[in-house]
Amino acid sequence: MDFEYTVEQEAFRKEVREWLRTNLPPELCVDDAMDDRVAPTREIFEKRRAWQVRLNAAGYVGLAWPKEYGGRATPLMEQIIFDEECSRARAPMLPGYSGIQLLGPTLMYWGSDEQKKHYIPRILSGEDIWCQGYSEPGAGSDLAGLQTRAADHGDYFIVNGQKVWTSGAQYADRIFMLTRTDPEAPKHKGISYLLVDMKSPGIEVRPLVLMTGHRHFNEVFFDNVQVPKKNLVGPQNEGWKVGMTTLGFERGMAGGGGHSAQVRRLVELARAIRIGGRPAWEHEWVRQRLTQFMTECEALKYTRLRSLTRRLKGLPPGPEGSVLKLAGSELGVAIARFASELLGQHALLGEPSGDVPDAPRWLNRVLNARQYTIAGGTSEIQRNIIGERQLGLPKG
Repeated sequence: MDFEYTVEQEAFRKEVREWLRTNLPPELCVDDAMDDRVAPTREIFEKRRAWQVRLNAAGYVGLAWPKEYGGRATPLMEQIIFDEECSRARAPMLPGYSGIQLLGPTLMYWGSDEQKKHYIPRILSGEDIWCQGYSEPGAGSDLAGLQTRAADHGDYFIVNGQKVWTSGAQYADRIFMLTRTDPEAPKHKGISYLLVDMKSPGIEVRPLVLMTGHRHFNEVFFDNVQVPKKNLVGPQNEGWKVGMTTLGFERGMAGGGGHSAQVRRLVELARAIRIGGRPAWEHEWVRQRLTQFMTECEALKYTRLRSLTRRLKGLPPGPEGSVLKLAGSELGVAIARFASELLGQHALLGEPSGDVPDAPRWLNRVLNARQYTIAGGTSEIQRNIIGERQLGLPKG
């Protein structure tokens, strides 16, 4: 495989870079887009929604999506180049990321013609912002243990129950969720995948405040919420298969992100911070750790390329998703631990310091990194998936 960029790809990179330079509002720039993927305020959320509208009008949202669904069906490397340039420009993650990266591709596989026609264009434009309703208080890693009930009433379901760790629910227009439609069926059966309007009577959203002070996650309660039967995705009681399709797409992004940018910044700081009276960069252990991190970042990059290749060929998500989730989240923890060793007291500051003007960024990393080993399927779950389903190892 040739990893050199063609003349056309370099021209596309130049086009994207110039467009971002001209159009990206400076006040929307962030250091770690994945950590800051949910806007801290409604005002910032609406500005990011307007940014998605602008990007979509320029044809940059859903680049790799098939043309029939509003995308440009760009080759693999154009999508990679666009993502690299967004990271370079410090662009925020789009508020519609759950719809763009998770629900949209799922609907392409499982949605009815009516669902595709109605929802997919609204996902790209930012008209509908989606959140994901999977985890429950008693069903985190064991997702099949979910108890939120959707009782069949002919033309509609009545939903009762609770979801938790629901990112961005406070801003979302709609939620895609797993519910139990047959409580008598075996554990992984009797589950259905529903699309629900967040403005439906009976839905209550309660924020969960993180140790960083961010209001990122939420509890969502459902009290006799009526959902039209036409909002069922895939066969009734077979939603586990649909839900696993979504998880396959999620695991490609749930390992955290921006690792390469974090490591490059730590290289800069290592040249400025002093340890033992001399620049940290002069210590062999510092250089070794940073080199190891960059090596792992490259490995993740090429694994992500394999994952995107499957999608562009029209194939369902493969084992790359679990590999990315496991390796990416564990790498994020290692980088955060190293940052605390390198920066010392500066990694505990919530305000900029003279030596480390971006100190709050590293405090956020230290406090937040561990979450990615849990969100989207724990590291233990990912090891089981890789071992049992891909390597053929016996169940423990």
